[in-house]
Amino acid sequence: MPRLRIDLAYDGTAFSGWAAQPGLRTVEAELSAAVSRILRLSEPARIVVAGRTDAGVHARGQVAHTDVPDEAYAAVPGRAARPPEEAATIRLNAVLPDDIVVRRVTPAPPGFDARFSAIWRRYRYRICDEPRALDPLRRHDTVVVKERLDPDAMIAAARNLLGLNDFAAFCRRREGATTIRTLLDYTWTREPDGIVAATVRADAFCHSMVRALVGAVLPVGLGRAEVGFPAEVLRGGIRDPRVKVMPAHGLSLEEVGYPADALVAARAQEARSRRA
Repeated sequence: MPRLRIDLAYDGTAFSGWAAQPGLRTVEAELSAAVSRILRLSEPARIVVAGRTDAGVHARGQVAHTDVPDEAYAAVPGRAARPPEEAATIRLNAVLPDDIVVRRVTPAPPGFDARFSAIWRRYRYRICDEPRALDPLRRHDTVVVKERLDPDAMIAAARNLLGLNDFAAFCRRREGATTIRTLLDYTWTREPDGIVAATVRADAFCHSMVRALVGAVLPVGLGRAEVGFPAEVLRGGIRDPRVKVMPAHGLSLEEVGYPADALVAARAQEARSRRA
């Protein structure tokens, strides 16, 4: 059962998130059906993903893996004179809907796990603070606010959240799951087109964490809270009603980082250990 790494991107607008759910259109269900179709599997392919995105969240650099029967994978090229990974990429894109694109399919190194082998995930959040300047072609991935933002104040506020912390104040709790994470980067820039964009990178994220981190810094950018407000929320350790979880459509998973191939198995084993 060779393991395949699948690098993909998708527009999350019309999806009810990544995870398969009965009666709903999801990225996982579409990809699983496509893999099963090109390999002619009798059952839906099991897909493991680096990060489960919520409904409306997009991805440019998502990574998944699936284990497939050796004979079925070898047969993917058919009569075409191309390697199975190239043929699989072409055939998946031929059967997937237009809002999902597979960038590449490659044999995974020994011990690779799309979720647990990852050492970081990088997200981007886009905000337009001048509604008249919004590019209507970007309305599905950009959130509009009606007041001017101060990116410098937002950078200073975000900097106070970096490092290894318990981010319970920014996460939706799940029974038995830890909220301890290492926030590696959190910064803001004003882009040439006027968009204010956040880059958020951590070893892992819990549910709604990125959108809550953005929501904690936004009041600082609007001049409604002091620079130390997000750090105050962090220290509180519980969800704060003053922090708005931002809309999903402004968020995109941009990239997932992995160690060298020889280290992916050890990283997967380490990541499965619950942190305290």
